[in-house]
Amino acid sequence: MLQDPNLRLPIAISLGAIAGALSRYYITLWFANRFSTAFPYGTFFINVTGCLAMGFFITLALERVPVPLELRLMVTTGFLGAYTTFSTYGLETSILLRDRSYTLAFLYWSGSAVLGVIAVQLGIILARFGK
Repeated sequence: MLQDPNLRLPIAISLGAIAGALSRYYITLWFANRFSTAFPYGTFFINVTGCLAMGFFITLALERVPVPLELRLMVTTGFLGAYTTFSTYGLETSILLRDRSYTLAFLYWSGSAVLGVIAVQLGIILARFGK
């Protein structure tokens, strides 16, 4: 049963996601208790460390040490995906830059940030509509 990749891969991702989500939660709490909530220190720390971990792990896994697909997905899609999707955003921007797709990299990088904030505001407006 566990030999089936259709079962093995989702299990690996799920296990990583549990650890990533809990890490994010407890790190955010720690920063809030330690430094206040006037600035989102925890989220800032998580985004930066998630990007660092993504760059380090994916380079190590693809260029230096062969890492099985299950473990790669557990760490990247599972753990780092639940820890912060910002790490994927950073990786995908870097891939576009590496491929010399500078216009697409800029559009993705700036568009995700700007449209993300606009989308949050739109979601707030829609949720309050008719209130």
